[in-house]
Amino acid sequence: MAEKQMLEKYAELALRTGINLQEGQPLIINSSIEGADFTRIVVKKAYELGAKNVHVVWSDDALTLLKYQNVSDEVLTNIPEWQIEQYLSFAKEGAGLLSIRATNPDLLKDVDPSKVAKATKASAEAMKELRKYTMNDRIPWSIVSIPLKDWSKKIFPDKTEEEAIEAHWEQIFKIVRVDKEDPVAAWDEHNAILKNAREFLNKKNYKKLVFKAPGTDIEFELPQGHIWKGGAAKTEAGRDFNPNMPTEEVFTMPHKYGVNGTVASTKPLIYGGNVIDNFSLTFKDGKVVDFKAEQGYDTLKHLLDTDEGARRLGELALVPHESPVSQSGLIFYNTLYDENASCHIALGKAYPTNMEGGSSMNEEELDKHGVNDSLTHVDFMIGSADLDIDGVTEDGKSEAVFRKGTWTLDFTK
Repeated sequence: MAEKQMLEKYAELALRTGINLQEGQPLIINSSIEGADFTRIVVKKAYELGAKNVHVVWSDDALTLLKYQNVSDEVLTNIPEWQIEQYLSFAKEGAGLLSIRATNPDLLKDVDPSKVAKATKASAEAMKELRKYTMNDRIPWSIVSIPLKDWSKKIFPDKTEEEAIEAHWEQIFKIVRVDKEDPVAAWDEHNAILKNAREFLNKKNYKKLVFKAPGTDIEFELPQGHIWKGGAAKTEAGRDFNPNMPTEEVFTMPHKYGVNGTVASTKPLIYGGNVIDNFSLTFKDGKVVDFKAEQGYDTLKHLLDTDEGARRLGELALVPHESPVSQSGLIFYNTLYDENASCHIALGKAYPTNMEGGSSMNEEELDKHGVNDSLTHVDFMIGSADLDIDGVTEDGKSEAVFRKGTWTLDFTK
């Protein structure tokens, strides 16, 4: 276990910068039972900051696997009303939602992918109302990660279990800036840089972005009224929070009918307790019309078959190759970390907040503006040191945005 002082700094960062917890505000936390010690530190710190009530929803990889191995599809796909209501009751109160995410990337590798797909879809359908609160930024929400023995050993296979966990903590503290004297101030500075980047891109208002790299040659049309986001977000009430820690991205949405070409993955994707690796997708008029995968083909197929929107894109994110996650040289087998090492796109639902007025649009209006809808939202990594990106302006001029995996412009000034 890492030093208590560092854990307390991490907990305070998650609450102050991640959630921006206010006095008198409720908080609901998702956490793994293996992370109980750290979660207790977070709960104690939350009460010290004035939380009205803190409710923890525990998960356990061992119990999750046992359930998949022993219950019917009918049981797996029946999400009890009380499970949904415990989240909604907090959301309606304006609670913060903090996910302390940690899981074994290979947890469900021996489970029938169709069974996992059915359970994942059922859960997404059940939590559809809650996602309106998070994806429209009605409440502050944040995701952080902590080591888990199976996950740490996946990242550091040559180390003992104890050494792997310690090495994992060290990387997390460095990447999330907990190793700084004042992590909150370090995040304020980082958020300011990301704000400069997104504001520049919003002024540019590119009509499309063209990505080229080994295995990738694809054009992303950007819808009229698209908005670039990144770093700190704002709730509907105007309060800052950080949805992802770490975050190194600025992101928007591609037009759901305007993606054409082929894109190749550059890092493994962990989905449904399985690894999908060395895969490519071909798009025509925004829809996946062909796909390949050296590992996890069936899992990828089930993901794409979730619903109509799962074969279209909801997010396009730019991350420079020199991000701290990328410079670690590690594959984390965890989307929260790996997506912040690399430019990425997401299959499925778009964030309505990436469209002018999107939060107040109905489904028909969102579709008309090119905003994708789906039960799923799954990021996967397509960036590398070989990636070039060009932006095409409204008048058809093309200009460099990325060369060799990094910005052609300095947003720190």
